[in-house]
Amino acid sequence: MRNPRYNSSPIALASAVLATFFLVACQQSKQQAAPAATQSAAAATKDVYVVFEGPWAFAPDPKDANSVIALAPKTKSHRDLIVQTWDKTLASGIYDLSLPSRSGSAAGTIDPNILQAKIDPQSVQHVLDTKSERYAIRLPKPEAYVAATHYRSRAGSAYPPDASTEKDYVTSVSLRYSVTTLTGFSLAGSPDSGAFNPLLLRVETPTINFSIEPAHDPDPADKCHTHERQAFRDLTKLVNVTLFLDYSDDPNECHGKDPQNARPVKAEITPGVPGFFNRVYAGGRRQDLLAAIYFFAALRDCHAPIIVSGG
Repeated sequence: MRNPRYNSSPIALASAVLATFFLVACQQSKQQAAPAATQSAAAATKDVYVVFEGPWAFAPDPKDANSVIALAPKTKSHRDLIVQTWDKTLASGIYDLSLPSRSGSAAGTIDPNILQAKIDPQSVQHVLDTKSERYAIRLPKPEAYVAATHYRSRAGSAYPPDASTEKDYVTSVSLRYSVTTLTGFSLAGSPDSGAFNPLLLRVETPTINFSIEPAHDPDPADKCHTHERQAFRDLTKLVNVTLFLDYSDDPNECHGKDPQNARPVKAEITPGVPGFFNRVYAGGRRQDLLAAIYFFAALRDCHAPIIVSGG
C-alpha cells in the first residue's frame, strides 16, 4: 500500500505571501511612527522671549563663545533694573540667566532694524571689571534678536548723523530661545555690593522681562528727545563705541544743547523767517491734550536704539 504524497508548493507559496504581508505592514507602521514622534517633539518645544527694555547693548562674552552679555549703564536718569515683576529690582552687578534644556540653534540672527556696531572684547571686559556703573546679564547665545518696539531716528558715527541713516530702529529687543519646558529658569549673580539670593523665575507666559525705565516722566515741554540723547550717550560711552543719535523732527536748536555734542553750537535758524519758526513749533506739533496724555502714559520707555555687536 502506497503512502499518500502531498504537493508542498502551495504551502510554501502561501507562507511566502504571509511573510511578505507582515514585512510590509511592519515597515508602514515604522514609517507612520516616525512622523508622529517628530510631531510630538515639535509640540513639546516652546519659544521663550527674554525682553530687554531701556539703554542696552549686547556683545559676545569674551570668555565664553556660547554666551552673550547684555550691558546697560546705571545712571541717575533711570530707575533700578527690574526683572520680571516690579518688586524684583537688581543692584549694579553681574548676573547669569540660566535656561532649561534648549532644542533650537544658537544662530544669533539679528533683526535688520537693530543698530549694529563693533564692540571690542577688551571693551566688554573693561565694563565687567568696572563696578557700580553698569548692569551685566550673561545669558546663552539666542536663536535670534527679535524686534519688540521701534522708533524712527538717525544714528551714525558722525555728529549729527546723516539723513541716510534714518530708519525705524529697534528700541527694545527680545532674545528668542526654543526650550522644552517653562520651568527651570533662574537668575544668579554677584551684585557690586551686598549679597544676592538666586531667583527662580516663574514663567507663566513665554516672556522674561529686564526693564530699565526713566527716573522721571517725560517732560511735555521737551521737544528735543533730551532723555534719549543722554541715555544713548551714556550707553555708547559705556561700551566704547563712537555713535550719535538724532531725530529729524526735532528743532535744529536741539543740537546746541545736545548732551552728545562736545562742542555745542548756536541754533541754526535763519533770521527774519518767522514762518519757518511757526512751522516748527506750531505746524503739526500741537497735540490734542487727550492724545498727549495717552502717549505719555503708554510709552515711558526710552526711544533710543538698542545696540548689538556685529558688522
